[in-house]
This record gives sequence, C-alpha cells and structure tokens, in this order.
Amino acid sequence: MIEPFTLHVPRADLDDLRDRPARTRRPEEEPGEGHGLPLARARELVERWQAFDWRAQEAALNAWPQHTTTIDGQRVHFLHVRSPRADALPLVPTHGWPSSVLDSLDVLEPLSRDFHLVVPSIPGFGPSGPTHDAGWGVERVARAWAELMDRLGYRRYGAQGGDRGSGISLALGAVAPGAVVGVHVNYLPTPPPHSTEGLSARDVERVRAVERFLAQGPAYQLLHATRPQTVAYGLTDSPVGLLGWVADRVDEWLDPASGVHDDRLIASVALYWLTGTAGSALRIARETPPGPVRCPVPLGVAVFPHDIVLAVRGVAERVFDVRRWTEFDRGGHFPALEVPDLLVADVRAFFAGLR
Repeated sequence: MIEPFTLHVPRADLDDLRDRPARTRRPEEEPGEGHGLPLARARELVERWQAFDWRAQEAALNAWPQHTTTIDGQRVHFLHVRSPRADALPLVPTHGWPSSVLDSLDVLEPLSRDFHLVVPSIPGFGPSGPTHDAGWGVERVARAWAELMDRLGYRRYGAQGGDRGSGISLALGAVAPGAVVGVHVNYLPTPPPHSTEGLSARDVERVRAVERFLAQGPAYQLLHATRPQTVAYGLTDSPVGLLGWVADRVDEWLDPASGVHDDRLIASVALYWLTGTAGSALRIARETPPGPVRCPVPLGVAVFPHDIVLAVRGVAERVFDVRRWTEFDRGGHFPALEVPDLLVADVRAFFAGLR
C-alpha cells in the first residue's frame, strides 16, 4: 500500500531542539589546525541553528508530492514528481550520507521537465525512519528501489546518485538490469589497480591521490563501519555533537566557491535529529561489503573537482560500460546543492543518449 505523506514535526520536539544547545558543554580547542571542526565554526553554526526556521523547510519539502510504503518490512519515504512530458523517462535519484532528500529540492523542477522523478529516503535516513533489522546495505536498498518502481508501474527507468547513492544506483543496475536503462553517478570511487600501465598521467595522479586517502584511514569511515552504535549515543543525545560531526565532513567536501548557505547544512542535520535517524543512517557503512559494486548497464560519470576523491577513467572503463564522462571545473561532493545547473544538464545529456 502506498500512502500520501506530509512532514510535520511536533512543536514540543522543536522546542526541545531549541533548548538543548544552550545546555551544551563545549570542548577546549587545541592550538593549530587539522584537529577537526574549529570551535568558532561550531559556535557560528549553533547560533544559526537556534534561529533556524524549520517550518519553512517543512513547507519547502511539503510543496512536493510525498508518499510512504512498506518494502521488505521497512517504511520507505519518497517524493514522486511526474513530468508534464508524456514520454518522460522515470528516474530514481538517491542521496547519500550526510545528505537527505532535502538536497534534491533545487533539481526537482528542472529534472521533472524530462523525467518522472521518484526520490526515496534511504532506509535509516530521515522520513524513512530508523532501520530495525540488520542487512540494509546498498544491495538490499537497491532491491527495495526495484520493488518500489515496480509498484509504481515503471518498467524501464534510470538511476542517479552520489556518495552512498552512487553505490545504490550501481547496485540497482545490477539487480534489475532488464529495467534500468542506465546509471548516472556524480561520485565513483575507483580502487587503485594492481598496475597503472596504460593509464594517462592524470589518471596515475588520481590513483596516487586515492592511495593517499586510503592510507590515512578516514576516521569517520572507520567508525561508521565498525562502531556505529557507539557513535550513535553522542549523535542521538546531543544536537551540537551531531551538527559538529556532519559539518566537519560537509565543510571539507564542499567546493569553497560554491556559496552553499549554512541553512542547507542545518536543514539536513535537523532532519536527522527530528526523525531520530542520526545513528541509523551510519549503519549503511557497516552493512555494505567493501569493494566496488559491479553494474552491467550503461554508465555516465560526472567528476567534480572538489570531491573527496576523483574517479579514474582508465580504471572505471576496465569495469563499467562508460558511455559519458564529464569533467567539471567547479563543484564538490554535493553537486545538487552546489552546482545544480551542471548536474541537471549532465544527467539530461546522458539519458538523452540512451533513449
């Protein structure tokens, strides 16, 4: 059964969220740089959050048709925006961490000119609510998306994603290759190959950058994958702790020139807090096996220069059927927020070539 959905947070929850930061104990700050989110930045964001208009954010999301359904025992929330074009291709864009469906608000209208959009919240994230059983890695989420599209009557469709949404989209192409016409991603981790023979100089440079990134053993990634429950206590009990954990990643992964307003960051953090999913959203890292996701359908890749790591074309083409590869000169890990015009144009061009 598919039911209509409207997001409305109880007033008591908003009052509680407003009051908690005033009781926060802030840590002392070590001198120097490279220790994490600076204290001054944390104070700036907390002050902004205390004046944040959540009801305006609710209204912006509720302006679009939303629904919920239960798949594989889990509630799934999604936006369903139909295109005025009778021949529009259905498209499933999927967010990642620390994002949410709120990231898609700037691209819904332009994408809906050419696509019927089904924009789900990953189980464990936001309005889909916490997950209550194990196993919700990218493949299980992809199978849920395939079931969702089948329920909506869509037999042929495309997929798009970044961050974890990239892995889910690739997995959707693998679990439903007869339905997925193509997958477009704006983040594609390419594990270092055994040999760089035959790669361009730029590709070799990117392989070395990936090797350096992996050698550093990113702390957040390791904690999410090994101790998500331990991290969840702090993120679920302290809104400032949650804000600091997310803002540290977002500030590092954004293109500094993109001009994304802090309200966009705060909106997604508030959604995690108000839906009780700050902890459950981490579990996808633990539930997803390491290594690349295979995908047999045509692939489009958009590479934004300020992303966490940059995809290596020569490596990707050994594994995927790459049909479109676009290198941009601006943008980072969150292109739907940072450069929505570039993302929309690339998605449109990729799927136009598959029609």
